Amino acid sequence: MSRVCQITGKRTIVGNNVSHSNRKTKRTFQPNLQKKRFYLEDEKRWITLKVSTSGMRTINKIGIKEALKRAIEGGFIR
Repeated sequence: MSRVCQITGKRTIVGNNVSHSNRKTKRTFQPNLQKKRFYLEDEKRWITLKVSTSGMRTINKIGIKEALKRAIEGGFIR
């Protein structure tokens, strides 16, 4: 499974390591993903999502139901 947040869509990005002598080599920046279970009150069941920590803050702010609706609209969840 790829390293993509299922709520925000954050994914791996590419950048450079820059040494003291200013040489540049390619590197990747990984999102801070966590496997987290959330309870859907209206469906009375648990779901497991792979979310970034900023995705968890989004869920805390707008609620799991609204966050899932936006993720489906954004194409992050099928």
